[in-house]
Amino acid sequence: QVQLVESGGGQVQPGGSLRLSCTTSKFSLDGYAIVWSRQAPGKAREGLSCIATRDESMYYSDSVKGRITISRDNTKNTVYLQMNNLNTADTALNSCATDMICAWSVIAGQRHVLPSCQIGPWGQGTQVTVDS
Repeated sequence: QVQLVESGGGQVQPGGSLRLSCTTSKFSLDGYAIVWSRQAPGKAREGLSCIATRDESMYYSDSVKGRITISRDNTKNTVYLQMNNLNTADTALNSCATDMICAWSVIAGQRHVLPSCQIGPWGQGTQVTVDS
């Protein structure tokens, strides 16, 4: 199973933006749903977003909805995660993985994107640090 490769993280001030990338040279991503997640130190992994394969439907966890946008460019075999209006709570290691379909759960009225039939492992991730 091949890990995907993430990039684009960095250190930004509150209110800043970053565009994360997820890609691989080993196979085509357009046959897979791609899910993004993050993990902050001492916290559980949190699903952020997923883009489906056929209709490219996009799904977001309520915790980040409105501040992030997922997209894919099949010509570059890359999935992007545009993150805007970042705050210190967004500091985390962000990773992507292949999946069969996009899925989510609703807990206390909040939507949480989560892996459904995750195919490959999480990548090594790209660090997003938000501080002043």
